[in-house]
Amino acid sequence: MQEKKLIIRLLFFLKPHKRKIASAIFCMIAGSGLTSMQAYMVKPLLDEIFVNKDRGMLNIIPFALIMLFLLKGVFNYFSNSLLDTLGQTIIRDLRKNIFSHIHSLPISFFHNTPTGELIARVINDSALVQQAVSRALAGVFKDLFQVFGLVCVVVYLNWKLAIIGLVFLPLAFLPVAHFGRKFRKLSTTNQQTVAQISNILHETITGHKIIKAFSMEKYETKRFSETVDKLFSVIVKDIKNNSLQGPIMELLGGIGITAIIWYGGHQVINGHSTPGIFFAFLTSIIMIYNPIKGVSNINSAIQQGLAATTRIFALLDTQSSIHDQAGAVPLPPFQKTIKFNDLSFSYDGKAEALKNINLTVKAGEVIALVGTSGGGKTTLVNLIPRFFDATSGSITIDDHDLREVTMGSLRNQIAMVSQQTILFNDTIRNNIAYGDPNRSMDEIIATAKAAHALDFINEMPEGFDTVIGESGARLSGGQQQRISIARALLKNAPILILDEATSALDTESEREVQTALENLMKNRTTFVIAHRLSTIKNADRIIVMQAGRIVEEGTNEQLLDRQGLYSTLHCLQ
Repeated sequence: MQEKKLIIRLLFFLKPHKRKIASAIFCMIAGSGLTSMQAYMVKPLLDEIFVNKDRGMLNIIPFALIMLFLLKGVFNYFSNSLLDTLGQTIIRDLRKNIFSHIHSLPISFFHNTPTGELIARVINDSALVQQAVSRALAGVFKDLFQVFGLVCVVVYLNWKLAIIGLVFLPLAFLPVAHFGRKFRKLSTTNQQTVAQISNILHETITGHKIIKAFSMEKYETKRFSETVDKLFSVIVKDIKNNSLQGPIMELLGGIGITAIIWYGGHQVINGHSTPGIFFAFLTSIIMIYNPIKGVSNINSAIQQGLAATTRIFALLDTQSSIHDQAGAVPLPPFQKTIKFNDLSFSYDGKAEALKNINLTVKAGEVIALVGTSGGGKTTLVNLIPRFFDATSGSITIDDHDLREVTMGSLRNQIAMVSQQTILFNDTIRNNIAYGDPNRSMDEIIATAKAAHALDFINEMPEGFDTVIGESGARLSGGQQQRISIARALLKNAPILILDEATSALDTESEREVQTALENLMKNRTTFVIAHRLSTIKNADRIIVMQAGRIVEEGTNEQLLDRQGLYSTLHCLQ
């Protein structure tokens, strides 16, 4: 039943290509019919030419055989090319759907799912589905049509012999069903192991500096080798099963053919049949067992495809808890206040990361969030662009509950620079203009200058057209952060979130960028998370957080006078 549901869902991807499928099926039927005709041609070949010695038929039959082979080749070409193209179309559509769906899921999904596993589903699993679809349609359907045509030929030639031959036909399918279950189980393990290998590769390549710094090359090599050995073991089992089912089917087929030779030989000797009929029949029976054997050979690929389909649909069925509600409206341009109303949040439904937060932020106000690590600062600002939704309470912008406005209109009014700098393997220009690639070069240059990035960009080999490598690998930490700041500034959003935005900068660069940020934060509502208290002393208000609660609030001078947690943190620095 589960297999049937998978196939039905997979057929949904074939629905837009009904004409191609119909054309391919027509070509397969025609090719299978011509194959059956080739088997039947053995009868006149033997009886008319070799037994009756008919010279006229000697001139006709060879020409007819050439035409049969030619037409069969034409039909096979079109059926195979159509089905292979269809398989590639499906893998293209699947990869697009998977990619789009992955990026519709909330941040919590990425926290719980290894990157390598997602890469494996997009690359490996979808490729296995494509192989299953192409080979199943081109193999199974073609072979079934061929079996049907040849069965018609053997019944027409000698129905008594046909009964003997067809008794063994169902037995030939038994190994297909038996080994199919094993192939599915092995394929599931195979794909899970491939995902583990992909994840180890991703972790070790991106974390190569730490591996070298801690001399863990041998450990990581051993971990990778053990996983590859596990994959090798699974593949060897699959090879053994695949190799075993062929001989079993050949044995069953051999028994059936032996019985036909014994019985059919007696009929020819006794004059109840002709050599032409017998050999045409024998040829047809042998040709029947070939497509059945073909089905067994592609059984492994089909089971791998079904196992991959299960994993892909499991991912596509994962629903996002963060989405636009029915009736969500665009958020008007922010003008007045952002309010946190009795806000609480939990990542796991048990421990609360935020507890009863009440805070009102006026437009244009600069709010600094400080406190010990794990106090909830980053969690609080992550709720503003709805990376997560509050467990209880609400956040409103100008009295609009964030859950009642469209996410696109909300996030368009927010710019963010995170503690972890995220850059793409693209040009400096495209990284700064990320989100709005149509911005003019003058605007990009002005923003880079404001972020104190223009000098080092001009020193790059190709200036703004320099490709910076994966995660900005060709830039220093401070340069990466300034590009990230320039990207946020170019967005020119009314709400700005700076999560340790200057953490990667040296003292000189930090001073330059801090000056630029202070100028650009004017007339913007800004949330600044900072561990260096010296960078936020000019904030309009400082919010001190501890264990998910607001424990202090005020200006730098007011909080120092209270001799509370902020004063303690200030003294420690």
